[in-house]
Amino acid sequence: MPSRPPIDALAIDLDGTLLGPDGAVSERNRAAVERARDAGITVLICTGRGLAESRKALDAIGQLDPVVVAGGSIVADPTTAATLHRATIHTDIVRAATDIFHAHRTPALVLKDPAELDYDYLVLEGDDRHPVDATTRWWFGEHSLRVRTGLHVHDDEHPEHTVRVGMCAVGGVSARAAKDAERELGASIVMHDFAAVHPLDHKAEIVHILELFSPDATKWGGVEWICRERGLDPTRTAAIGDEINDLTMIRSAGLSIAMGNAKPIIKQSAHHQTATNAEDGVATAIDQILSGVWTPRL
Repeated sequence: MPSRPPIDALAIDLDGTLLGPDGAVSERNRAAVERARDAGITVLICTGRGLAESRKALDAIGQLDPVVVAGGSIVADPTTAATLHRATIHTDIVRAATDIFHAHRTPALVLKDPAELDYDYLVLEGDDRHPVDATTRWWFGEHSLRVRTGLHVHDDEHPEHTVRVGMCAVGGVSARAAKDAERELGASIVMHDFAAVHPLDHKAEIVHILELFSPDATKWGGVEWICRERGLDPTRTAAIGDEINDLTMIRSAGLSIAMGNAKPIIKQSAHHQTATNAEDGVATAIDQILSGVWTPRL
């Protein structure tokens, strides 16, 4: 093993990457993360989940360094839950998106900065009181999330603390809403549409998450912020991911690795491909890095 690792920081996604199909961190992945830290690498978790939704995974690997959560809209301290940096989304965008979601008969899920408030989500149901889907209800309960409800954006008492607005629905509905959002909001947003995490015994149609952010909110933006604060060189950063919201860090990191189960665009954009999340692909990638086989493309 080289005396100095080829990278200074390693950004790792959670769902579909560090987490296996069972939603847990395997012992092999946990041990590999520990080896990376022992070698002097700063491990950064970068996830679409909020901090509370990431807690089990962070505890499983003993995460102490800052984490990029909520799709890049928040950089948080996992030990204190303090927000270190955030990119909020403008109320006009939230209002327009909420109207689009209500037109597709789904509630708007407004994610807040939990360090500033006593709740995580504001659910805007609309005049017709569109119900929250079963997968989202399960997710709220699974992570003990604090949820308030209202009808429209004017019921939001704290718009300045909004970091994301989204909806959950079956794939066809989310795809149509995404087209409407793209047409109406265009370059004023960053948007992701992907399959939600479901209960292990889920047998119904797959639900998709459609998420809208400020253009400043990306996972790579969060990684760069941490690198500046820590005096780390972003070109000596590696990134591992699988989903569309990982694309900015896969395209920007000095060394990028696609999971074997990654979306085609992630595989096409990455320098290397590792095994799937069912096969502990993160551990395999870390071994390749620590052995010096995979190095940044400087």
